[in-house]
Amino acid sequence: MVHCPAARSEGGVRLKEISAGGVVYRKDNGSISLLALTDRFGRYSLPKGKQEAGETLKETALREIWEETAIKGTVEQPLGVVTYTYYHPEYGQMDKEVHYFLVRALTDELSPQKEEINGVAWVDPASFLKYHRENGYENNTEIIKKAWEALGLQNS
Repeated sequence: MVHCPAARSEGGVRLKEISAGGVVYRKDNGSISLLALTDRFGRYSLPKGKQEAGETLKETALREIWEETAIKGTVEQPLGVVTYTYYHPEYGQMDKEVHYFLVRALTDELSPQKEEINGVAWVDPASFLKYHRENGYENNTEIIKKAWEALGLQNS
């Protein structure tokens, strides 16, 4: 079920929110840069957001990446699914399922969505990993490892 603000859990069943996003990269003269994003909580994260009615997961990922960073991209492959539970002030406990994709950037110019994103930048793979380890979300670690494998990067 796609999260719907009007939906309520009935009979003790929690609502499920479906989201999609990606690990975004670009190649410039043979070297790879990755999109580093700082969310509104000051944590390093991956661009993602809620699926809208009628969208495929790939369409959701590309739309959310564009809305949050102004990057147009193309999905290359799925990276996996992260699931967790969080508390919503109106609906209570919510199950969240985030589908991640490896996304190649087709544009370079970055512009963060000010309501949700503190900052975005293109960084080298070593810096990306450093930022994630120091201040990222642990549940993204496996997704990042899969992206590194797909890109042929060293996971150091």
